[in-house]
This record gives sequence, structure tokens and C-alpha cells, in this order.
Amino acid sequence: MNEVVLRARAVARRFGTQVALEPTDVDVNAGEALALIGPNGAGKSTLLALLAGALEPSAGTIERVDEVQVGWVPQRTAFYDRLTGRENLELFARLEGEEDHAEVADRLLVRFEIPADRPAHTLSVGNRQRLNVALALLGGPRVLLLDEPTAALDPGQRRKLWETVAALRDEGGSVVFATQNLEELDLYADRVAVLQRGHLTFVGRTAEYRELHAEEIFT
Repeated sequence: MNEVVLRARAVARRFGTQVALEPTDVDVNAGEALALIGPNGAGKSTLLALLAGALEPSAGTIERVDEVQVGWVPQRTAFYDRLTGRENLELFARLEGEEDHAEVADRLLVRFEIPADRPAHTLSVGNRQRLNVALALLGGPRVLLLDEPTAALDPGQRRKLWETVAALRDEGGSVVFATQNLEELDLYADRVAVLQRGHLTFVGRTAEYRELHAEEIFT
């Protein structure tokens, strides 16, 4: 897990006069799961959006080693509400250059149990989130970025999501996920990065983080 596939170097982001993220260094290693934790407004979503390339940094750089492909699951859904689940998947599969976009869409619909032919705006919160995750897997990303992905999922759906994550890691892929569910750290994270008020205050192994009485971060 020493091969770096994605890195942030002194990356920072401001929105006008508001500092969302102070200069931050983070490495994402091959085959690992890195958890981002911290209270609301700490900068987790901002850092993930920067790593995904959805935001331009105000300072610093994001480096994708060997142009590694990244899939991103933001908190807000990133698809077309008037299209069906199938239509969204087929459209984005074309954009990702999938050769058989219909077959890929069908496979993901079954895998994530997404209603195929209903407009996306009629889907439940859980189904919308599953569609969000399925879209992020198009193109076979080597790094998957997840912004509180299980917040809207029931226990069965959460299990299936983490099975998908485990399969990606088994193939040498990497996962970075933001969470406020501390149980997910023990179950799924190799390393933890703590953000507080836009500052990265800790990066290390999950066991090391536990020794710091991490619950205090949220008090």
C-alpha cells in the first residue's frame, strides 16, 4: 500500500473570503481505504471535490499518478432527474466511452437493484443514492471517492455498497470516503484523516487514531 495513486500538495480552497480548506497534503495509496472524518463544515466535501477534479484549488495541486481514473459520489446526486435510471446510466456510459453502454447499464441496474424505467426524480432517497454510486463506477475507476455514501441507505444497501468497495480494493483500487459513522472506521478504513475547521489535524492508521480518543473531535 505504498504506491501513491492520487495526491494533494498544499491544496487549498476559498469561496470569496471564506476559507473552506487550508493548505493540505494527502496521499491516497493503492489498495487502501482512507476515511475522512470531522464535524460538519470541516472541509471533507471540499477536499473530496478537489481530489475528484470537480473544484479547482485556490492554491496547491492535485496529482493523478499515471492519469489514474477517479469515480466520485458527491452528497448531492449528479444525474438528470427527468431521465430514467436506465437512460442516465446509458448516457453516462457513452460519455465514459463504454463500448456496450446498454449492457453496462443493465448490469449496474441489477447489481444495485435500481428501478430501471422510472424518472429519477420519482426514486426514493436510497435508490437515488444507489444510482449515484452506480454512475461513479462507469469506466472502471481505480480510485473511488465517496461523500457520506451510506447516510441514506438501509442496512442491506450499506452492506452491498461496502461489498462493492471491497471488490474494488481486491483489484488494487483505492477508496476515500467521508463519514461521521465511527463504526465504519473500524470496519472499512485502513487510515484516517481528520479535518477540523478546514485544517488537516491528523493522518494515520486507524488504530493510531483510536488512541487519540477521537470521539472528542465531534464534541
